[in-house]
Amino acid sequence: MKTYLRLFMIAPLAGLLALTGCASTPSPQVTGSITHKDAQKGVSFWGQKYRKSPKDREVALNYASALRRVGQSTQAVAVLQQASFVHTNDTVIQSAFGKALAANGQFEQALNVIQAAQRPDLPDWKLVSAEGAILDQTGQHDVARQRYGYALQLSPQEPTILSNLGMSHVLTGDLAQAENYLRQAIAKPEADKRVRQNLSLVVGLQGRFDEAEQIARAELSPEEASANIAYLRSLLTQENTWDKLKKANG
Repeated sequence: MKTYLRLFMIAPLAGLLALTGCASTPSPQVTGSITHKDAQKGVSFWGQKYRKSPKDREVALNYASALRRVGQSTQAVAVLQQASFVHTNDTVIQSAFGKALAANGQFEQALNVIQAAQRPDLPDWKLVSAEGAILDQTGQHDVARQRYGYALQLSPQEPTILSNLGMSHVLTGDLAQAENYLRQAIAKPEADKRVRQNLSLVVGLQGRFDEAEQIARAELSPEEASANIAYLRSLLTQENTWDKLKKANG
């Protein structure tokens, strides 16, 4: 069974593990600043709020996000599906719903949701980029990059799109091009920490571990950054690792 790289702005090692598509790959001990215990607390916190206010837009988005962090993707889909019925014209809700479906392996339905939410007269770059990310997860990389190109026409130099485009090139093994797009992305002041984490991953995949750790330390504690890079280093020393990464998504 294949597991595809989640391209919706993820922590580096979590993304790398998804890219491998290999059930025998060991899990890292550190994937970011949010521990599993923290994530469970988030589920409890937002779950209580959701029970009280199931139609609240922000509550639904945060609850679904918390559920996805602990691997409860089916429940996250259900939460966002209900939210999509209430907030029918909300592109953020529809985009989140489509992404949750994709994370749950429901790619065709995810594309249908994203495309149905799009308005041809007022196209939303977020939906176009999300569509590209879903296409990447199904191996349609050329088509996905066309969608990213269109998204960049709608919102030039948007770091989220550039980061997704960079991670698209990771999937096909073009790390130099991936790094190029990610460096363009982090040069923008509005780029969030996940863009920098993706760059750290790509630099590390090229064997520049010290540089990758330095980049990661801008967002993670020194201990977390070191642990992430140590795990990445150990993974890449395994025989034919990169070939396995590409074949898992070929």
